Amino acid sequence: MSEIPTLSGTTAPPGLPSTIVRPGDKRYPALSRGFNQRWIGEPEYVRLVRSPEEARAALAEAVRERPVDPRRTRIAVKAGGHCYEDFVCGSDVRVILDVSPMCGVFYDAGMQAYCVEAGATNRHVYSHLYPVSGKALPGGSCYSVGLGGHIPAGGFGLLSRQHGLTVDYLYAVEVAVVDEHQNVELVVARRDDGDRRLRDLLWAHTGGGGGNFGVITRFWFRGLPQPPKQVLLTALAWDWKDFTKDEFAALLGAFGEYFRDHQDPSTAAGKLFAMLKLNHVSNGQIGLLAQVDVDDPDGARAMTDFIVALDGRIGPAARPMRTMMGEHFVHLEIPRVMPWLTATQALNASGENRCGKYKSAYLRRPFTGRQIDAMWAYLGNEKYADYVNEQALIQVDSYGSAVNRPLHKTAARQRDSIMKLQYQVYWTQNDVYEDTHIAWIRDIYKATFAATGGVPVADGETTDGCYIGYPDADLNDGRWNESSQTWETLYYKDAYAKLQEVKRHWDPGNVFRHAQSVRPWEPE
Repeated sequence: MSEIPTLSGTTAPPGLPSTIVRPGDKRYPALSRGFNQRWIGEPEYVRLVRSPEEARAALAEAVRERPVDPRRTRIAVKAGGHCYEDFVCGSDVRVILDVSPMCGVFYDAGMQAYCVEAGATNRHVYSHLYPVSGKALPGGSCYSVGLGGHIPAGGFGLLSRQHGLTVDYLYAVEVAVVDEHQNVELVVARRDDGDRRLRDLLWAHTGGGGGNFGVITRFWFRGLPQPPKQVLLTALAWDWKDFTKDEFAALLGAFGEYFRDHQDPSTAAGKLFAMLKLNHVSNGQIGLLAQVDVDDPDGARAMTDFIVALDGRIGPAARPMRTMMGEHFVHLEIPRVMPWLTATQALNASGENRCGKYKSAYLRRPFTGRQIDAMWAYLGNEKYADYVNEQALIQVDSYGSAVNRPLHKTAARQRDSIMKLQYQVYWTQNDVYEDTHIAWIRDIYKATFAATGGVPVADGETTDGCYIGYPDADLNDGRWNESSQTWETLYYKDAYAKLQEVKRHWDPGNVFRHAQSVRPWEPE
C-alpha cells in the first residue's frame, strides 16, 4: 500500500489564529445554521478550526468562558451541518465549533490506515480518496454530509449491503475531550489499544452518535473495500392514480419479501441496494432507485429479477421519474451501466436547504398488513386527502446482507434488519402550513407503529428501533411515544449502559449535551 499525499491542506499558517465569526459578521447567518433551515442558532460565536490542535485549544477556551446569556450554555460541534434536530443550531447553543476546514484525506503509514479528518464530507472520500487509492467508505449518497456526524452514527449507503457499515472499518479516532477539572486534551483511541478505556472510546464512536463524547478531529480506517468498477443504475416510477389499495400492498409486500429472501452479500442479489419512495399522493408518483454491482456476472440478472419481482406483482405501468422525491431525482429512460463513481455522482442530491422533519425505523421482517394499511391511508388516500405536499414521503431503504455480518463489535446494534425507513417532510421557511407538515409526519408514523405504542420498538417481532443518524426528538415525548421504551433503548438497545460508562469517564462534566445525548448519569 503506497502512501497517499494529503489532499486538503490542514496545517494552520504559523501565527494565525483560528477564525472566529460573531454576530454582525456577514458570514454569521450562514455559519450559524445547517442544512435544516428549521433550526437557526444565535451563538455568541462560531469558531472554524483547521487542525486537531486548534480544535483542542478552541475547546479549552470555550469551556473556560462564562456565558454572556445564561440561556445559552451549550458547546456544539458542526461538520457538514446535516443534523436533523436542533442539537447543533439550537437556541441554547453558546458556541459552535465548526470543524469543516479540517478535511484532509491521506494514508498514514504509522497507523497503517487511511486517515480522514472529521470535517471531510462524503464528497471527499468519493471524489478524493477513491481516485488515488481505489478504496471507498460504504457511506451515504449525499455529498455534503459531514463525516464527523455520519461515521459515529453508524453511517450507511448504497454499498452497505455489499460491504457493511462505515464503522465496520473504523480502526482509530482522535477526540478532544474535557476531564473533570475542565482540562482538554487530544486522545487517540484504537480498536486494539492496550488501554480498555481507549478501546471503549473507539467502540462508542461505532454507532454511539456524534456530539456525545468530545470534538472528533480525525478517523483512521483499515481494510477499506474497493467499490465495483461498474454498476447498473435503475430509476423508475409508477403513477399514483393507477394504484388500488391491493396493488399498493402488493408492491410493499414484494419489496420486503425480496430483501428478506436475499441476504447473502456474496451473491449479486445480496449486493443489490434499492430505495422505494412512497410519496404523498400529491406528488403524483411512487419512485424506485436501485443499484447493483455488474462486476458480478450475475448483477444484470439480479436487477432484472428484482424489477420483475416488484413490477410483475402490480398493474400500474412503470415510467420514468418526473419529480423530486425527497433528496433524489434521477431521470433515466432505461437502466444504465456506468462507472461506480459516475453513478454515485448521479445520485448525489440533498435537495434544497429547506425546513424538514424526519423519523426512522428498522424493520426485521416484511411489512405487516396493519402497517401497509396505515401508510396507504396517511399517504393521502383516506387521511390527509386535502393535504398537498409533493415532498412528504416514506423512503424505504434495503438493508442487511453484509450489514448483518459485522466485522467487529460495534455500538450500532441493529444488525439483523432487512429494511430501514426514513419518514421525511419538507417545507420552506415561513410556510403557514408548517404545523400541518409536522402533524402529518407525526400522524403517519404513529399510525404505522400503532401496535407498539406509536414507535418501532427495539427487538420487536417486525421492528428494531430507530437510527440515531436520523434523530427525532418526538421519541422523548409521551404524546408520540406511548411505548414502554425510551429513546435510549430505541436508538441503542443494550449498548446504552456501556455508552453511559464511556460518557462518565470521557465527558464527566456533560459538556457535550443535547436533547438526545448520552447521559453520564440517569436523570432524577
